[in-house]
Amino acid sequence: MTVTTDELSRPGNPIPPNLHAQHLILLACSGRLSQIVNVLADLRIADHLKAGPLGIAELAERSGAHEMSLYRVLRCAAAVGIFAEGPPRVFQLTSLADGLRSDNPDGVLPLVKYNDMELTQRAYAEIAHSVKTGEPVFRRAFGVTFLEYLEQNPEIDAFYDGFMSHWSRQFIDEELVQWDLGRFTRIADLGGGDGFFLAQVLKRFPGMTGHLIDLGWMAEKAEAVLAEHEVTDRAKVEAGNLLTDPIPDDCDAYFIKAVLHDLNDDEAGLVLRRVREAIGEREAKLLVVDSVLDPGNGWDHGKFLDVDMLVLHGGRERTLDDWNALFAEAKFELLSEPIYHWTLLECKPV
Repeated sequence: MTVTTDELSRPGNPIPPNLHAQHLILLACSGRLSQIVNVLADLRIADHLKAGPLGIAELAERSGAHEMSLYRVLRCAAAVGIFAEGPPRVFQLTSLADGLRSDNPDGVLPLVKYNDMELTQRAYAEIAHSVKTGEPVFRRAFGVTFLEYLEQNPEIDAFYDGFMSHWSRQFIDEELVQWDLGRFTRIADLGGGDGFFLAQVLKRFPGMTGHLIDLGWMAEKAEAVLAEHEVTDRAKVEAGNLLTDPIPDDCDAYFIKAVLHDLNDDEAGLVLRRVREAIGEREAKLLVVDSVLDPGNGWDHGKFLDVDMLVLHGGRERTLDDWNALFAEAKFELLSEPIYHWTLLECKPV
Protein backbone atom coordinates (compact mmCIF):
# COMPACT_ATOMS: atom_id res chain seq x y z
CA MET A 1 0.00 0.00 0.00
CA THR A 2 1.26 3.48 -0.86
CA VAL A 3 -0.18 6.66 0.63
CA THR A 4 -0.48 9.54 -1.85
CA THR A 5 0.26 13.19 -1.17
CA ASP A 6 -3.47 13.98 -1.57
CA GLU A 7 -4.32 11.50 1.16
CA LEU A 8 -1.85 13.14 3.51
CA SER A 9 -3.78 16.41 3.14
CA ARG A 10 -7.21 14.92 3.96
CA PRO A 11 -9.01 15.69 7.25
CA GLY A 12 -6.96 14.25 10.06
CA ASN A 13 -3.79 15.10 8.15
CA PRO A 14 -4.35 18.84 7.55
CA ILE A 15 -1.86 20.99 5.69
CA PRO A 16 -0.50 23.51 8.22
CA PRO A 17 -2.01 26.97 7.81
CA ASN A 18 1.42 28.61 7.81
CA LEU A 19 2.79 26.71 4.83
CA HIS A 20 5.24 29.48 3.98
CA ALA A 21 6.90 29.19 7.40
CA GLN A 22 7.09 25.42 6.99
CA HIS A 23 8.80 25.79 3.63
CA LEU A 24 11.31 28.23 5.11
CA ILE A 25 12.19 25.70 7.81
CA LEU A 26 12.55 22.99 5.16
CA LEU A 27 14.83 25.27 3.18
CA ALA A 28 17.02 25.91 6.21
CA CYS A 29 17.06 22.23 7.23
CA SER A 30 17.39 20.70 3.76
CA GLY A 31 20.93 19.51 4.45
CA ARG A 32 19.71 17.53 7.46
CA LEU A 33 16.76 16.18 5.52
CA SER A 34 19.04 14.85 2.79
CA GLN A 35 21.04 12.98 5.43
CA ILE A 36 17.82 11.53 6.86
CA VAL A 37 16.81 10.34 3.39
CA ASN A 38 20.27 8.84 2.86
CA VAL A 39 20.23 6.80 6.05
CA LEU A 40 16.70 5.52 5.37
CA ALA A 41 17.82 4.56 1.86
CA ASP A 42 20.90 2.78 3.23
CA LEU A 43 18.66 0.84 5.65
CA ARG A 44 16.39 -0.11 2.70
CA ILE A 45 13.28 0.98 4.60
CA ALA A 46 11.29 1.46 1.38
CA ASP A 47 12.15 -2.09 0.29
CA HIS A 48 11.04 -3.49 3.65
CA LEU A 49 7.68 -1.69 3.36
CA LYS A 50 6.83 -2.48 -0.26
CA ALA A 51 4.71 -5.50 0.78
CA GLY A 52 2.73 -3.42 3.27
CA PRO A 53 2.90 -1.51 6.58
CA LEU A 54 5.17 -2.69 9.38
CA GLY A 55 5.55 -1.82 13.03
CA ILE A 56 8.70 -0.06 14.11
CA ALA A 57 9.99 -3.09 16.04
CA GLU A 58 9.79 -5.28 12.92
CA LEU A 59 11.32 -2.55 10.76
CA ALA A 60 14.21 -2.10 13.18
CA GLU A 61 14.87 -5.85 13.27
CA ARG A 62 14.81 -6.19 9.48
CA SER A 63 17.06 -3.18 8.91
CA GLY A 64 19.46 -3.78 11.80
CA ALA A 65 18.64 -0.44 13.41
CA HIS A 66 18.05 0.77 16.97
CA GLU A 67 14.27 0.75 17.37
CA MET A 68 13.68 4.10 19.10
CA SER A 69 16.28 5.91 17.02
CA LEU A 70 14.79 4.58 13.78
CA TYR A 71 11.34 5.63 14.99
CA ARG A 72 12.52 9.20 15.62
CA VAL A 73 14.11 9.49 12.20
CA LEU A 74 11.10 7.96 10.41
CA ARG A 75 8.74 10.25 12.33
CA CYS A 76 10.70 13.24 11.08
CA ALA A 77 10.64 11.94 7.49
CA ALA A 78 6.89 11.30 7.74
CA ALA A 79 6.36 14.93 8.73
CA VAL A 80 7.34 15.94 5.18
CA GLY A 81 5.56 13.10 3.38
CA ILE A 82 8.45 10.64 3.13
CA PHE A 83 6.74 7.55 4.63
CA ALA A 84 3.61 7.83 6.77
CA GLU A 85 2.85 6.74 10.32
CA GLY A 86 -0.51 5.26 11.21
CA PRO A 87 -1.64 3.60 13.35
CA PRO A 88 0.93 4.76 15.94
CA ARG A 89 4.41 3.27 15.49
CA VAL A 90 3.40 1.57 12.23
CA PHE A 91 4.84 2.93 8.98
CA GLN A 92 3.93 2.59 5.31
CA LEU A 93 5.11 3.86 1.95
CA THR A 94 4.01 7.18 0.50
CA SER A 95 4.30 8.19 -3.15
CA LEU A 96 7.54 9.97 -2.24
CA ALA A 97 8.99 7.06 -0.29
CA ASP A 98 8.08 4.67 -3.11
CA GLY A 99 10.77 6.42 -5.16
CA LEU A 100 13.37 5.01 -2.74
CA ARG A 101 12.63 1.38 -3.56
CA SER A 102 15.65 -0.32 -5.12
CA ASP A 103 13.42 -2.14 -7.65
CA ASN A 104 11.52 0.98 -8.78
CA PRO A 105 12.65 1.70 -12.37
CA ASP A 106 11.28 5.24 -12.08
CA GLY A 107 12.76 5.85 -8.63
CA VAL A 108 15.48 8.22 -7.50
CA LEU A 109 17.57 5.92 -5.31
CA PRO A 110 20.63 6.18 -7.61
CA LEU A 111 20.36 9.99 -7.51
CA VAL A 112 20.09 9.96 -3.71
CA LYS A 113 23.26 7.87 -3.47
CA TYR A 114 25.08 9.98 -6.08
CA ASN A 115 24.31 13.21 -4.23
CA ASP A 116 25.72 11.76 -0.99
CA MET A 117 29.03 10.57 -2.47
CA GLU A 118 32.36 12.23 -1.78
CA LEU A 119 32.48 12.69 -5.56
CA THR A 120 29.86 15.44 -5.30
CA GLN A 121 29.98 16.46 -1.64
CA ARG A 122 33.64 17.47 -1.55
CA ALA A 123 33.34 19.53 -4.73
CA TYR A 124 30.11 21.21 -3.65
CA ALA A 125 31.78 22.24 -0.41
CA GLU A 126 33.79 24.67 -2.55
CA ILE A 127 30.91 25.98 -4.68
CA ALA A 128 31.68 29.53 -3.58
CA HIS A 129 34.87 29.42 -5.67
CA SER A 130 32.85 28.49 -8.76
CA VAL A 131 30.35 31.27 -8.14
CA LYS A 132 33.11 33.86 -7.68
CA THR A 133 35.32 32.76 -10.59
CA GLY A 134 33.12 30.81 -13.01
CA GLU A 135 35.57 27.89 -12.78
CA PRO A 136 34.72 24.27 -11.89
CA VAL A 137 36.14 23.27 -8.52
CA PHE A 138 36.48 19.52 -9.00
CA ARG A 139 40.20 19.73 -9.80
CA ARG A 140 40.68 22.11 -6.87
CA ALA A 141 39.00 19.58 -4.56
CA PHE A 142 40.52 16.35 -5.94
CA GLY A 143 43.63 17.36 -7.88
CA VAL A 144 42.28 15.86 -11.14
CA THR A 145 39.33 16.45 -13.47
CA PHE A 146 36.03 14.64 -12.99
CA LEU A 147 36.73 12.17 -15.81
CA GLU A 148 40.31 11.57 -14.64
CA TYR A 149 38.95 10.79 -11.18
CA LEU A 150 36.53 8.22 -12.60
CA GLU A 151 39.31 6.62 -14.64
CA GLN A 152 41.52 6.34 -11.54
CA ASN A 153 38.76 4.95 -9.30
CA PRO A 154 37.13 1.92 -11.04
CA GLU A 155 34.69 1.25 -8.19
CA ILE A 156 33.27 4.77 -8.35
CA ASP A 157 33.36 4.68 -12.14
CA ALA A 158 31.25 1.50 -12.09
CA PHE A 159 28.69 3.18 -9.83
CA TYR A 160 28.64 6.26 -12.08
CA ASP A 161 28.07 4.06 -15.14
CA GLY A 162 25.11 2.45 -13.39
CA PHE A 163 23.84 5.84 -12.22
CA MET A 164 23.86 7.24 -15.76
CA SER A 165 22.40 4.04 -17.20
CA HIS A 166 19.52 4.14 -14.73
CA TRP A 167 18.21 7.25 -16.50
CA SER A 168 19.20 6.67 -20.10
CA ARG A 169 18.09 3.03 -20.36
CA GLN A 170 14.59 3.68 -19.02
CA PHE A 171 13.50 5.41 -22.22
CA ILE A 172 15.70 3.97 -24.93
CA ASP A 173 12.98 1.97 -26.74
CA GLU A 174 10.66 4.98 -26.77
CA GLU A 175 13.47 7.26 -27.97
CA LEU A 176 14.50 4.98 -30.81
CA VAL A 177 10.94 5.07 -32.13
CA GLN A 178 10.61 8.85 -31.76
CA TRP A 179 13.96 9.70 -33.32
CA ASP A 180 13.46 7.62 -36.48
CA LEU A 181 17.11 6.60 -36.69
CA GLY A 182 16.30 3.95 -39.29
CA ARG A 183 16.56 6.61 -42.03
CA PHE A 184 20.36 6.62 -41.57
CA THR A 185 22.89 4.07 -42.81
CA ARG A 186 25.98 5.02 -40.80
CA ILE A 187 25.94 6.79 -37.45
CA ALA A 188 28.84 8.42 -35.61
CA ASP A 189 28.26 8.17 -31.85
CA LEU A 190 30.52 10.95 -30.58
CA GLY A 191 31.32 10.60 -26.89
CA GLY A 192 29.34 7.36 -26.99
CA GLY A 193 30.40 6.17 -23.54
CA ASP A 194 30.05 2.47 -22.79
CA GLY A 195 28.45 1.74 -26.18
CA PHE A 196 25.06 0.61 -24.84
CA PHE A 197 23.11 3.13 -26.90
CA LEU A 198 24.93 2.33 -30.14
CA ALA A 199 24.48 -1.41 -29.48
CA GLN A 200 20.71 -0.92 -29.16
CA VAL A 201 20.59 1.12 -32.37
CA LEU A 202 22.53 -1.46 -34.35
CA LYS A 203 20.42 -4.33 -33.01
CA ARG A 204 17.22 -2.53 -34.01
CA PHE A 205 18.49 -1.52 -37.46
CA PRO A 206 20.47 -4.41 -38.98
CA GLY A 207 21.34 -2.43 -42.12
CA MET A 208 23.14 0.28 -40.17
CA THR A 209 26.82 0.59 -39.20
CA GLY A 210 28.29 2.72 -36.45
CA HIS A 211 31.47 4.51 -35.43
CA LEU A 212 31.89 5.27 -31.73
CA ILE A 213 34.51 7.68 -30.42
CA ASP A 214 35.34 8.27 -26.76
CA LEU A 215 38.34 8.52 -24.45
CA GLY A 216 40.52 5.42 -24.31
CA TRP A 217 39.22 3.86 -21.10
CA MET A 218 35.63 4.48 -22.18
CA ALA A 219 36.30 3.04 -25.63
CA GLU A 220 37.49 -0.20 -23.98
CA LYS A 221 34.16 -0.48 -22.18
CA ALA A 222 32.29 0.16 -25.43
CA GLU A 223 34.16 -2.63 -27.21
CA ALA A 224 33.08 -5.07 -24.50
CA VAL A 225 29.43 -3.94 -24.55
CA LEU A 226 29.19 -4.08 -28.35
CA ALA A 227 30.70 -7.57 -28.29
CA GLU A 228 28.18 -8.62 -25.65
CA HIS A 229 25.37 -7.47 -27.94
CA GLU A 230 26.97 -9.24 -30.94
CA VAL A 231 27.19 -6.16 -33.17
CA THR A 232 30.95 -5.70 -33.40
CA ASP A 233 30.92 -6.64 -37.07
CA ARG A 234 29.01 -3.41 -37.77
CA ALA A 235 30.69 -1.12 -35.26
CA LYS A 236 34.03 0.62 -35.21
CA VAL A 237 35.28 1.83 -31.84
CA GLU A 238 37.99 4.44 -31.69
CA ALA A 239 39.75 6.07 -28.75
CA GLY A 240 39.79 9.80 -29.25
CA ASN A 241 39.14 13.29 -27.93
CA LEU A 242 36.37 15.19 -29.70
CA LEU A 243 38.27 18.46 -29.24
CA THR A 244 41.44 17.33 -30.98
CA ASP A 245 41.16 14.01 -32.79
CA PRO A 246 39.65 13.39 -36.25
CA ILE A 247 35.87 13.22 -36.64
CA PRO A 248 34.77 10.53 -39.16
CA ASP A 249 33.83 11.97 -42.55
CA ASP A 250 31.79 9.01 -43.84
CA CYS A 251 28.62 9.12 -41.70
CA ASP A 252 25.16 10.44 -42.51
CA ALA A 253 24.23 11.01 -38.85
CA TYR A 254 26.40 12.55 -36.13
CA PHE A 255 24.95 11.71 -32.73
CA ILE A 256 26.05 13.55 -29.56
CA LYS A 257 24.18 12.51 -26.43
CA ALA A 258 24.73 14.12 -22.99
CA VAL A 259 28.17 15.37 -23.97
CA LEU A 260 27.94 19.05 -24.87
CA HIS A 261 26.47 20.05 -21.50
CA ASP A 262 29.75 18.92 -19.93
CA LEU A 263 31.57 21.54 -22.02
CA ASN A 264 31.73 25.31 -21.88
CA ASP A 265 30.55 27.29 -24.89
CA ASP A 266 34.01 27.56 -26.46
CA GLU A 267 34.57 23.79 -26.23
CA ALA A 268 31.05 22.88 -27.33
CA GLY A 269 31.32 25.29 -30.25
CA LEU A 270 34.64 23.74 -31.28
CA VAL A 271 33.13 20.22 -31.29
CA LEU A 272 30.22 21.41 -33.43
CA ARG A 273 32.52 23.20 -35.90
CA ARG A 274 34.66 20.08 -36.21
CA VAL A 275 31.55 18.00 -36.97
CA ARG A 276 30.51 20.58 -39.55
CA GLU A 277 33.94 20.34 -41.21
CA ALA A 278 33.67 16.52 -41.28
CA ILE A 279 30.30 16.75 -43.04
CA GLY A 280 31.57 19.17 -45.66
CA GLU A 281 29.22 19.35 -48.65
CA ARG A 282 27.58 15.99 -47.95
CA GLU A 283 23.98 15.53 -46.81
CA ALA A 284 24.11 14.52 -43.17
CA LYS A 285 22.33 15.39 -39.94
CA LEU A 286 23.56 16.46 -36.54
CA LEU A 287 21.56 14.87 -33.70
CA VAL A 288 22.21 16.39 -30.29
CA VAL A 289 20.43 14.91 -27.27
CA ASP A 290 20.78 17.30 -24.37
CA SER A 291 18.91 19.47 -21.92
CA VAL A 292 16.89 22.51 -22.99
CA LEU A 293 16.29 24.74 -19.98
CA ASP A 294 12.98 26.39 -19.25
CA PRO A 295 13.95 30.09 -19.13
CA GLY A 296 11.22 31.00 -16.63
CA ASN A 297 10.75 30.38 -12.91
CA GLY A 298 9.13 26.98 -13.35
CA TRP A 299 10.41 23.67 -12.02
CA ASP A 300 13.15 22.20 -14.17
CA HIS A 301 15.58 19.59 -12.85
CA GLY A 302 17.97 20.87 -15.51
CA LYS A 303 18.55 23.94 -13.35
CA PHE A 304 20.07 21.69 -10.70
CA LEU A 305 22.11 19.88 -13.37
CA ASP A 306 23.30 23.27 -14.55
CA VAL A 307 24.90 23.91 -11.15
CA ASP A 308 26.42 20.40 -11.31
CA MET A 309 28.00 21.38 -14.62
CA LEU A 310 29.34 24.59 -13.09
CA VAL A 311 30.88 22.88 -10.07
CA LEU A 312 31.99 19.50 -11.45
CA HIS A 313 32.75 19.93 -15.15
CA GLY A 314 32.86 23.57 -16.19
CA GLY A 315 30.02 23.04 -18.68
CA ARG A 316 26.44 24.30 -18.62
CA GLU A 317 22.83 23.50 -19.44
CA ARG A 318 21.39 25.75 -22.16
CA THR A 319 18.15 27.46 -23.12
CA LEU A 320 16.79 27.15 -26.64
CA ASP A 321 18.26 30.58 -27.46
CA ASP A 322 21.67 29.38 -26.23
CA TRP A 323 21.46 26.29 -28.45
CA ASN A 324 20.41 28.27 -31.50
CA ALA A 325 23.36 30.61 -31.03
CA LEU A 326 25.79 27.67 -30.74
CA PHE A 327 24.38 25.95 -33.81
CA ALA A 328 24.36 29.12 -35.93
CA GLU A 329 27.98 29.88 -35.04
CA ALA A 330 28.96 26.37 -36.18
CA LYS A 331 26.85 26.69 -39.37
CA PHE A 332 24.01 24.39 -38.40
CA GLU A 333 20.28 25.10 -38.51
CA LEU A 334 17.91 23.60 -35.93
CA LEU A 335 15.11 21.64 -37.60
CA SER A 336 13.23 20.08 -34.68
CA GLU A 337 10.94 21.75 -32.16
CA PRO A 338 12.48 20.61 -28.88
CA ILE A 339 10.60 20.35 -25.61
CA TYR A 340 12.07 21.58 -22.35
CA HIS A 341 14.51 19.33 -20.52
CA TRP A 342 16.05 16.27 -22.27
CA THR A 343 15.20 16.26 -25.94
CA LEU A 344 16.48 15.72 -29.46
CA LEU A 345 17.92 18.72 -31.27
CA GLU A 346 18.10 17.75 -34.94
CA CYS A 347 20.10 20.04 -37.20
CA LYS A 348 21.16 20.28 -40.82
CA PRO A 349 24.36 21.90 -42.09
CA VAL A 350 24.06 25.29 -43.76
